Amino acid sequence: MVSSLGKGIAAASLAAILEARGLRITMMKLDPYINVDPGTMSPFQHGEVYVTDDGAETDLDLGHYERFVRTRLTRKNSVTTGRIYEEVIRKERRGDYLGGTVQVIPHITDEIKRCIDAATEGFDVGLVEIGGTVGDIESLPFLEAIRQIRTERGPDQAIFMHLTLVPYIAAAGELKTKPTQHSVKELRSIGIQPDILLCRSEKPLPDGERRKIALFTNVHEKAVISCVDVDNIYKLPLWLHSQHLDEIVVERLRLESQVKPADLSEWEAVVDAVEHPVDEVTIAVVGKYVDHQDAYKSLGEALRHGGLRQRTKVRLKWLESEQVEYEGAAALSGVDAILVPGGFGDRGFEGKVLTAKHARENRIPYFGICYGMQAAVVDVARHIAGLTGANTTENDRRCEHPVIGLITEWRTATGEVERRSEESDLGGTMRLGLQECRLKHGTKAREMYGKDVVAERHRHRYEFNNRYRTQIEDAGLVISAKSMDDLLVEMIELPDHPWFVACQAHPEFLSTPRDGHPLFIGFIRAAREHKAGGRLLKEVSA
Repeated sequence: MVSSLGKGIAAASLAAILEARGLRITMMKLDPYINVDPGTMSPFQHGEVYVTDDGAETDLDLGHYERFVRTRLTRKNSVTTGRIYEEVIRKERRGDYLGGTVQVIPHITDEIKRCIDAATEGFDVGLVEIGGTVGDIESLPFLEAIRQIRTERGPDQAIFMHLTLVPYIAAAGELKTKPTQHSVKELRSIGIQPDILLCRSEKPLPDGERRKIALFTNVHEKAVISCVDVDNIYKLPLWLHSQHLDEIVVERLRLESQVKPADLSEWEAVVDAVEHPVDEVTIAVVGKYVDHQDAYKSLGEALRHGGLRQRTKVRLKWLESEQVEYEGAAALSGVDAILVPGGFGDRGFEGKVLTAKHARENRIPYFGICYGMQAAVVDVARHIAGLTGANTTENDRRCEHPVIGLITEWRTATGEVERRSEESDLGGTMRLGLQECRLKHGTKAREMYGKDVVAERHRHRYEFNNRYRTQIEDAGLVISAKSMDDLLVEMIELPDHPWFVACQAHPEFLSTPRDGHPLFIGFIRAAREHKAGGRLLKEVSA
């Protein structure tokens, strides 16, 4: 009924419980905006662009899904209005509709239903989240499509859950149910009767308000679920299970014969690790979107996951990279480690280079991701290799030493540099999705992963310029991972530094609270050791 209520986390939490009961679960996001995908949308407006194994650029809710369930999602699991209309128009141009008039009903709604079928086929349960709010004109085709699905499949094959707000009015000292009544009334006016209500509120829903909501919305009282604010989102599966939400879903979908009792021991261990840390570190995250931290949603979670594996509380100090440009190293004081994340464009890039230089010279643990790796390469090129004017061609196409550039700028059949001036299509030249790389023996990267070949998700356009490999390696930088064809530099590190590691991929996309990620676990361990003055710390298992 309003945005930012946490539909994605609530849906993912329910999925986690159903998965813990032995069901095969998948999840899907239907977004009402007309963009084909969020790949070219501003992080300030839309937050993080999450990337799947098959290279789809999706809504950040898919990150929540994958952190809560084991299922690996694909482009099938993220659909926008733009993508639906694009496909319908393609079919119309091809003549698939035999000259008929193309309309929202049935053509748009049929395409939505086809996408839902494709994404959920082969699973016991598919949770489909519809973005936007009740009453939005943009969401109406999606709502009409699910109304049709319910009619076609029946109430034991499709159920409706509505996430709604029960605000607490401090001046009156009361929870108010009227907004929930009106949003359900709006849904019922278009033919959708919710089976379950998730009532978001600051405090648990009293029995009186629960009965009132049930009476006015025609929802069974036990299906009015109190969904309170929690101080740790990983408590939500436990909370919803205590409210018997999974039992209601299993009963309504007639899955009793397929399920076992919920085993939430892994989630209990996660919550216990959060609530009973034995150590604490402060990590500086130096980026260009830190005023809108949803732009780094997976990154912040991955850092905390790295701490969970060691019962370490991770405090994040968000710093604008431009602030480092203005204030210098003083902006980085009082931290135990530094991370420079991905990004695009020249704004704040010099601050990222200065950050890498400060971490390198002062032996502070440094983790560079994507643009953070490129900033570290530029630092080493300028200040150790003696390549004055070294830069990335993303920011300076005519720099003297383009140590970072598009592959087309440094790789040709003759091996000569090809300096192109034309602009590339922002949405068409990205290296996206899961890519394998081979790790070099004797490196920190190989030690942390514990295997020779790993796969990580990518989202970038610019690469390490191979014409500078020898000079950069002679300066002391180790190339610790390369693509399987030996062409692309995937990871770098400094061997004479306590922990200076950077990668071109985005490992945060594969981190989960139950498993963590080797690089983030290693990074947080290095932060703990730096805080302790370099003394080796005994590992504490979560």
